[in-house]
Amino acid sequence: MRHIAWILLVFHLNGCAVVAVADAAVTVASTAVSVTATAVETTVDVAAAGVDAVVGDDEDEGE
Repeated sequence: MRHIAWILLVFHLNGCAVVAVADAAVTVASTAVSVTATAVETTVDVAAAGVDAVVGDDEDEGE
């Protein structure tokens, strides 16, 4: 009976470890996606500013 209790305990601990590792992997993946999205947003903002600088603004010429 003690052996069965130990086996169940070991399986329970392994399950907790698997959940902890999976949680850590999801956290790392979501952080990577967030960082990538921020980098893309910054790149788009810089590109838009560059286009505005090259093209110019027609609103000021009319006045």
